[in-house]
Amino acid sequence: MSSKKDLNRSLSTTLRARSALIYVVVAFLTILSVFPFYYMFMSSTWTSYQILESLKLYPGPLENLVNNVNRLNARSEFSFMIGFKNSFIISICATALSVYFSALTAYGLKVYQFKLRNAAFSFIMLVLMVPAQVSITGFFKLMMDMGLVGTKWPLIIPAIAAPGTVFFIKQYLDSALSHEIIEASRIDGANEFYTFNRICLPIMVPALATQVIFGFISSWNNYFMPSIILSKMKDKTLPLMIAQLYGDRYTDFGQIYTGLSVSVIPLIIIYVFLQRYIIAGVSAGSVKE
Repeated sequence: MSSKKDLNRSLSTTLRARSALIYVVVAFLTILSVFPFYYMFMSSTWTSYQILESLKLYPGPLENLVNNVNRLNARSEFSFMIGFKNSFIISICATALSVYFSALTAYGLKVYQFKLRNAAFSFIMLVLMVPAQVSITGFFKLMMDMGLVGTKWPLIIPAIAAPGTVFFIKQYLDSALSHEIIEASRIDGANEFYTFNRICLPIMVPALATQVIFGFISSWNNYFMPSIILSKMKDKTLPLMIAQLYGDRYTDFGQIYTGLSVSVIPLIIIYVFLQRYIIAGVSAGSVKE
């Protein structure tokens, strides 16, 4: 009896030790993930000289932040208003097109039984493995021939084809959507678009919200494609403008950190409003019945 109690006590101690270790690791990883953002926000309240002088882990005078913002607005190659407007237009339009049409594609692959369904899904996965840099020459030539270089359209319309989003939503539908619901809707006389828009989309909300966050962040932070397509100041996005702040001889890090801090705020807002769907969407999308 005594040995059994000792064994239970030993097991309990071991479990507590493992739990404590897990909490320590999770806390360390959390700090590691948050620290770059914390340092960025703190650095935006200091001058460039003070940032280079020592590591700043506490906020500086408000006057420094105001001066950084004013100096940014005074630069000819930077404008908060223009950058925000262009980034919002491109990110919102590209995210909306990407999520809606990817959901429509995933719905078709899930619901319709046709001969080339598996081949179509395999082709989408194949496209997912091809990096954008490989096809950029042909894409740029096509956009130039169509007269779209220098406009926002090449950054918005291609978002309709998002193989990663299709894959994620398809995996989610495999575990969340029942064929009986679709058949019942058809028996009631609903057409396919009504079934998709009014019945299936509400079921996909966790997956759609997750992809809205990822898609918006990806489009907002995109630098490679806009740097090739956009050339005029009035069309440039916020990442392009921030990249121009780096100089060959002198770089004002206070201004750069201020610009980065302001550019991150919309992403934080989007995440705060939709973050409750992330766990549900990721967990459900990773399980297949």
